[in-house]
Amino acid sequence: MTIALAARCPVRPLLLLLPAWVFLLGGCGSRHVAANPPPNPPPVEATPAESTAGRPVEPHPGATSSSAANPKHSKTPATPAPEGYVEEGNASWYGVPFHGRRASNGEIYDMNKLTAAHRTLPFDTLVRVTNLNNGKSTTVRITDRGPFVENRIIDLSLAAAREIESVGPGVVPVRVEVITPGVDVTGGFFTVQVGAFRDRANAQRLRDRLTASYSPIFIQQYDLPDGLYYRVRVGKVAGEDAARQFADQLRQREGFTPFVMRLDENAGAGGSQ
Repeated sequence: MTIALAARCPVRPLLLLLPAWVFLLGGCGSRHVAANPPPNPPPVEATPAESTAGRPVEPHPGATSSSAANPKHSKTPATPAPEGYVEEGNASWYGVPFHGRRASNGEIYDMNKLTAAHRTLPFDTLVRVTNLNNGKSTTVRITDRGPFVENRIIDLSLAAAREIESVGPGVVPVRVEVITPGVDVTGGFFTVQVGAFRDRANAQRLRDRLTASYSPIFIQQYDLPDGLYYRVRVGKVAGEDAARQFADQLRQREGFTPFVMRLDENAGAGGSQ
């Protein structure tokens, strides 16, 4: 799934670890979570690997679906969001050719419904998304995982993008507020995505190289409109803050630009981009 930044972050170079293009990933944005941080992750040993600069292989939708049918609009609740998860960063949107394909929660993605993709929020969480350029807001349900593009924090459906007038710009600065009462946004298990490959053999070679120092390591197959990809994910860490600390270790020791992802049990292998 898919802008001026609310807060700019340095961008680390993308890496080519093997003879195929690999998308080594990261994110940026500011967030505030009213929760007690989980304990630090266990120490790990690693030796940084040599690498060369590369570029992303995963496609991203962008604002190219203007021929889609007009969605039904719903009004944003007037009540303020409860204290809790607040995040600011960039939002993109996705429509065709993802429309009609399976989302990460197993549902069929409908670009005319008010839904969104987020990397860490639990499925079915309701969030208010406000376009910081014009003050317009919409409420969406998290049904998918993404965006897998640096410097973006949420990927909106076409319907949601229309409500906040972000279809034309494609990428806009937003504030994301959780409005589902009682949801635990930082609890559960998380993993760190370190690469995405078109060739499964390249994903396996990266997994084999990292296995001596990290465990567990997952290879997730997923189907995008232009073909199969293989994501390499490292670790199963309790708590989002601990997972972010672990991601920082991978960044410093291995040179990755990682994505922290919620580890969804028994979910589909979809994703916005």
